[in-house]
Amino acid sequence: MIRPPSDLPTAFSRNLASCFAELSRGAAKHLTAYAKSDARFDCMYRGFGRYSSGRRLTFPLLTVSLAQALTAMEHGNFSMRAPDILAKLVGFQSVVGTTNADIVGWIAAYLKSFDVTVDIMAGPEGDRWNLFATIGPREKRGYVLSGHMDVVPANETGWTSDPFVMRVDGERLYGRGTSDMKGFLAACLAAVPMLVAKPLICPIHLAFSYDEEAGCRGVPHLIARLPELCAKPLGVIVGEPSNMRAILAHKGKAAARVTLKGRSGHSSRPDLGLNAIHAATEVLQCAVSTAHALAEGPLEKQFEPPYSSISVGTIHGGRAVNIIPDACTLEIEARAISSADPAALLSPVREAAVALQQRGFEIKWEELSAYPALSLPRTAPLAGLLAGLTGVEPLPAVSYGTEAGLYQRAGQEAIICGPGDIDRAHKPDEFILMEELTACQAMIEALGQHCLA
Repeated sequence: MIRPPSDLPTAFSRNLASCFAELSRGAAKHLTAYAKSDARFDCMYRGFGRYSSGRRLTFPLLTVSLAQALTAMEHGNFSMRAPDILAKLVGFQSVVGTTNADIVGWIAAYLKSFDVTVDIMAGPEGDRWNLFATIGPREKRGYVLSGHMDVVPANETGWTSDPFVMRVDGERLYGRGTSDMKGFLAACLAAVPMLVAKPLICPIHLAFSYDEEAGCRGVPHLIARLPELCAKPLGVIVGEPSNMRAILAHKGKAAARVTLKGRSGHSSRPDLGLNAIHAATEVLQCAVSTAHALAEGPLEKQFEPPYSSISVGTIHGGRAVNIIPDACTLEIEARAISSADPAALLSPVREAAVALQQRGFEIKWEELSAYPALSLPRTAPLAGLLAGLTGVEPLPAVSYGTEAGLYQRAGQEAIICGPGDIDRAHKPDEFILMEELTACQAMIEALGQHCLA
């Protein structure tokens, strides 16, 4: 029975119950444990593997300290292999833009079973949370392992099995988010038993965000809290799929939606209406001509393509062929090389839209998402560290974007390195290789060894 107080979302406490049930497997048959008063909850366990009427849980605060009750299990913790953790994470349908209470609760409970310090921070949406955990001395400078818990929807045709039930076929582990990027989360969590067993001099932090797939909406709130959560990091490793090869740079991005409103009417009297689609073609033409100009330079040869770009991704408007359309909406995206500001690339397009106001059109410009480019010098200590941990030199750049640029803008050295392949992401039958999970866990454990020195 779960009895959350009024300030705790019911869904979150309900999901924590299932987390405890999951963690109880393999523990002692019977246990009664009470946390210390500063743990901010009390828990009575009887009958593992399922909950009975004799148990209660109360959580006065959402900022969870699940405390010592979980560590009272027979072996003191609940170790799992990376593939088993990944199967559990894939099962949480943490689709971008929806609540992530399930996956946050399970990860928090898993980490607390090893007495890891965990902070759960609600985003402004109210039903999504960032998670930050520390292994080692929080007051010392250390390293952040950063990943996102959300996945893109799995409604594409072509899946040969349930995308939210991990399927194992030889070395391949299939499921939504296996490559992007729950595989990295699983490797991090699988490495926790080794990390907590070591007397780390430098801490290792886990920073897991929400809604990365919607323009990195969650991580800025986490980054803003870093000064109170830890000492300034020595570096941030963002575990996006990179085939376990470190990446030094990526492009920046800005996306916007422009809505034009005109005046409807019968198509036989175009002189009486304001055709929003016709007006939108002027905005579209500006975007196309700007894109052509950007292709001429400036150039940064480490990127493919080596120039900034603009793309119109969607156009919506009109109701019938014989009705003058009174509204049209375009969604436009800019991808910027390191030396360019992605939002500034869209300025000519915005100016073209605003100019239409002089002809009677209403214009609404909405910024959808934005993140800066990443550019880490090859000579940076973090680049050298990752080369040593992975055994290969970093790649100079990729054209897609990650949360790493946001960390860098906040003054942190950041680099990309994670298991999986970006070419498998956002597609039916997404998969990761078993050896990629193993290699990532080995890298994280090697980082733990580095933090002993």
